[in-house]
Amino acid sequence: MALGATFAALRHRNYRIWAAAGFVSVIGTWMQVLGVNWFVLAETGSATSMGFTVLLQALPTLVLSVWGGALADRVPAKPLLIGAQAAHALLAAGLAVVAVTGAGGLPAIYAISLATGAVSAIEGPVMGRWASTLVDRDSLGNALALGSLTNSAGRILGMSLGAVVVAAVGPALLFAANAASFVAVVVALFAVREGERHAGATAPADAAPADGGIRAGFRYLLGQPVVLVALALSFVLGSLGRNYQVTMAAMSDGPLHGGASGYGFLSTVFAVGTVLGALFAARRAELGYAVLVGAGLLASGLQIVAGLAPGTLSFAAVILPVAAAAVVIDTTVGARAQLDTDYAMRGRVLAALAVTGSVSAAVGAPLLGWLAEHAGPRQTLVLAGAVTAVATAAAGVALDRLHERRLAHRLTRVLAVPAARPVRRAAATAARVVRPAGAGLAAATAATAVAPSRSAVLAGASPVALAGARPGAGRLRSGRAARAAQDCAGCAPHRGRRRSRWAGLRSPFAHRDGCPAA
Repeated sequence: MALGATFAALRHRNYRIWAAAGFVSVIGTWMQVLGVNWFVLAETGSATSMGFTVLLQALPTLVLSVWGGALADRVPAKPLLIGAQAAHALLAAGLAVVAVTGAGGLPAIYAISLATGAVSAIEGPVMGRWASTLVDRDSLGNALALGSLTNSAGRILGMSLGAVVVAAVGPALLFAANAASFVAVVVALFAVREGERHAGATAPADAAPADGGIRAGFRYLLGQPVVLVALALSFVLGSLGRNYQVTMAAMSDGPLHGGASGYGFLSTVFAVGTVLGALFAARRAELGYAVLVGAGLLASGLQIVAGLAPGTLSFAAVILPVAAAAVVIDTTVGARAQLDTDYAMRGRVLAALAVTGSVSAAVGAPLLGWLAEHAGPRQTLVLAGAVTAVATAAAGVALDRLHERRLAHRLTRVLAVPAARPVRRAAATAARVVRPAGAGLAAATAATAVAPSRSAVLAGASPVALAGARPGAGRLRSGRAARAAQDCAGCAPHRGRRRSRWAGLRSPFAHRDGCPAA
């Protein structure tokens, strides 16, 4: 695709405004993440306490995301999003006050982190559903890919700026900067033109069932087997193949002997890989399930290779495409979850996607850490990569069956046509050779059984049935006569009626004069 197609979603004015505001907000968010981690670590000296803070922010997603999804499908989005931005700004300002005055100490930090996670859990599905209306259906996949690019680039810039600021003046300024960044989102919400938004085919009001939105969302998902398979694959890949912050730290501290500097280098390489993956996803005209399965197999295979990497540089070289594949997987699952579901249910589907991501992180990180501690980091990567490869292959087979075995039919055509061509040429050449009388029948029969014509292969004709066709007499012929006899020897009764797949003309291998079936 052309470079312009990589940024196709930016042709929409509303999306340009939203992407710019989102980039500012992402930078502020990651500055706050770094500031909170540094503040807790400086106060306690415990990495466990720092991890507990992260858990408090992720925990509300498991409980409140389904409510946020129901709200996204039921209430107007803009007032709810404005209220969420105001809440985020107040919570960030509260962190700044705690950092400056010390009031409340760690309990205040924990409480604010929990409240921040609760607001994000409710806001996430609402924002995702609303943002999907800023572009048309054809540009939605590209918009999600550019969103991944924005998040990756904002993470790199936010962490880099945050490291400089926290070393110079402390974390309070990081919290204040994040509070100010939400102003950009509020301004973007007012700047978006409602008349240029692209709503789905079903009005949001139609999605309000009498028995409650959450139950209706679960029932809807149970009736979408393709989406369920994609979510299940996302869970496996996210839990065993995505928690590289754990495995990278274990490898750097263990067999790679890289220490803290090595872990920082690997984290930077991983972040660069996410940017490259987002660019690749943006350049794709369509993010289908074949891309999902291919990226899953690639990431799983490279994860096994990463477990065998001898040094930090070789491990980084493998981590780079793994990070790119991870972003492609996330973007593809997000795109299919929205494109393959009803607009009226989109908020609840996005909530299910958010819960899947949170559960995979909550389950996978401790599991990989336990395996790395007891079995070893290398063995953990190899084992997890093998499991995710098997799961991806199984999901690919399931998706193929749900899509009427399109992949199997495509592979049959790809494998059958090129393979038949050289064998048929060899059989035609052999027909020009002088064969002894009486041997012609056996030779022609063998050639027909081994090399059925391309039309017969594609039509599903049996080689045994083809072997019973009349081969002609075994005598010296001209090249044209030999080829005609050879073609007629492989004729099936339906060949003359079959039209060529490549042109509107009749197949050049139709019945010829002298063929019994003509």
